[in-house]
Amino acid sequence: MSPSRYAGETALVTGAQGFLGSWLAERLLGEGARVVVPRRDVPALSRFRLERLDERCDLVDADVLDEAALARVVNEYEPELVFHLAAQTVVGTANRSPLVTFETNVRGTWNLLEACRALGRRSPVRAIVVASSDKAYGSHDELPYREDFALQPIYPYDVSKACADLLARSYADTYELPVAVTRLANLYGPGDFNLSRIVPDTARSLVRGERPVVRSDGTPQRDFLHVADAVEAYLAVADSLARPELRGRAWNAGAGKPVAVIEVVERLIAASGRDLPPDVRGSGTPAGEIDRQWLDSTAIRRELGWEPERGLDDGLSKTYAWYARVFA
Repeated sequence: MSPSRYAGETALVTGAQGFLGSWLAERLLGEGARVVVPRRDVPALSRFRLERLDERCDLVDADVLDEAALARVVNEYEPELVFHLAAQTVVGTANRSPLVTFETNVRGTWNLLEACRALGRRSPVRAIVVASSDKAYGSHDELPYREDFALQPIYPYDVSKACADLLARSYADTYELPVAVTRLANLYGPGDFNLSRIVPDTARSLVRGERPVVRSDGTPQRDFLHVADAVEAYLAVADSLARPELRGRAWNAGAGKPVAVIEVVERLIAASGRDLPPDVRGSGTPAGEIDRQWLDSTAIRRELGWEPERGLDDGLSKTYAWYARVFA
C-alpha cells in the first residue's frame, strides 16, 4: 500500500473507540484520511484514548440507534469510506441481554446502511465494509468454515451478527450499494480491554502475579488473528469494492489454524516468564458458546492478496509486553 493512499478522503468509522476500531482509525489516519467517529459513550479506559486518537479524529455525538443523527452525520461529512464496527461484542452479555444486542447489532446496521442509501446518486461513498463474525456460521460438523457455508447460528450474539451480515448483502444486491462483509477470526493484540476474553484476562492476571483462570476445560479451539492483520483485511476488502462484481461478497479472514484455549494461556504464561499454572475451572465448553471454530481464508488470499503477517507466539509476546506496561 502506497503512502497516503487515502489522503484527502473521509472515512466514517463506527465503533472506533473499541479494540479493532481504534487500530483501524489509527491506520486510516496514517494513510492521510480524515476519520469521523460517531460516539455515544466515552469509555474510561480504551486504546482510542490512550493513544490520543480522540485528538486526531472528528468526534460527533451520534448513536447508531438514532437513525436521524446517523443520517445527519453521513449527510454532513459525505464519507468516501464507511466501516461499520459498532456492536455489542460480548457473548456473555448477549446471552444475558439479547434485546440490547439485537438492537445494537441489527438495527444499528440497517440505520447506517439506510443513511448511505438515502444519499442516492450524489453519494460519494465508494466502499462500505460491515463487520460480521465467524460466529455467524454457527456450529458445523465440517471445518474450517468457508464463505459458502450456511449461516445457522443459535445463540443471540451469533444470530445478531448473521442478521447484520444478511442485511449488508441485501443492500448491496437490492440497492447496488458498494457493500462487503468481513467474517473474522478471534482477534487479539494490544488494546483489548474486554476482560471476558481470554487474552486480556490472562495477561492481567499474570501481571498481577495471579494464576490465570480458564472458565472452560481448556479444549475449545479458536482461530486467533492479530488485530493489525485484521485491519489490513478490512482495507483490502474496502479497496476491492472498486470492482462492482465484488460487491455483496463476504470474506473470511483468519490465521486458518485452530488453537486450543489452554494453549493460548500457556503461551502467554511463557511470554510473561512467570511460574503461574492456569487455574482450569470448567468442565467443557461454556454455555452459549461453540466448541470448535476456524476459518478457511483461501478466497481473500487468492483474490485480494491478503495474508496474515504475525505469528501467534510473536504476537502474544508483544501483546503481553503491552499489557504489562498498562496494567503495571
